[in-house]
This record gives sequence, structure tokens and C-alpha cells, in this order.
Amino acid sequence: MRDIIFEINEKLDEIERKEGVRILHAVESGSRAWGFASPDSDYDVRFVYVRPKEDYLRLDEPRDVIEWQLDEVLDINGWDLKKALRQFAKGNATLFEWSGSPIVYRTTDEWARIREVSKQYFSEKGAVCHYYGTANSTLQYASGVSAWRYGQV
Repeated sequence: MRDIIFEINEKLDEIERKEGVRILHAVESGSRAWGFASPDSDYDVRFVYVRPKEDYLRLDEPRDVIEWQLDEVLDINGWDLKKALRQFAKGNATLFEWSGSPIVYRTTDEWARIREVSKQYFSEKGAVCHYYGTANSTLQYASGVSAWRYGQV
């Protein structure tokens, strides 16, 4: 486990260098964070980053996501702080999940302040709707796959 954490932190350092960003918060998301990873589960690394202030003044703003790696072991991507703040304001359940992940690869004092302020935007109703929709989509997909497998479609 120590080797993969070292590798994840090396990847985060590489992202900061190559993308010219500073990572404010990086966590594990998905099955490992929820405590039910299977032996072949990948590592779903999610992070929030900030760019140099000049980038926020450009007319041609850079993308607000960094999709770094997706393979059998690592799935690494992150959101720009501006996007994250907008999503917090909308009560985005996924972002609140990232913020409360029990597996934190790195974080900052700035993130702690953002997290504290963001709590006022959490919506239980919004979270229930989000997870209901996710569960319903999964069920519909699984039902369709099962029906297809057994020749019912």
C-alpha cells in the first residue's frame, strides 16, 4: 500500500509541475474511500487545484478539469478551484464526497477554510436525489445487461 501512495503523490507532483497548478486537496474517491474495494479496484484519485492568478484573467480560459491518467490501477483527475466553488454553491454531492473522504493524499489550510464555508451549501435533499439517480441508473443498466445476457432483449 505504501508503494501506491508514493506513486500517487509522485503523480500529483508531476501534475503540479507540468500543468503549472497547485493542488489544494487530493483524496481517494469511489470504492476504496467507501470501504468496499475489491482486490482489482483501481485508485480513484480526485483533486482540486488552483492556477496562477493570471490564468483567471485570460479571455481564453484554460479547461477547468485535468484528466491525468486512466488505466487499470490509477484514475486521476481534478477540478479547478473556480469550478469546485461553483459546484459547492450548487450543492454538488460528489464534491462534498471528495471533501469528506477518509483517505486524503494531501490538503492545505486554504482547503480547510473552503470546506468549512462550503458546509452551508450542503443539501440533504440534493444529495438524496443525486444518489437515488445514481442507484436508479445502475439498476437500469444492470437490468438491461441481465436481460441482454439471458436473451430477454
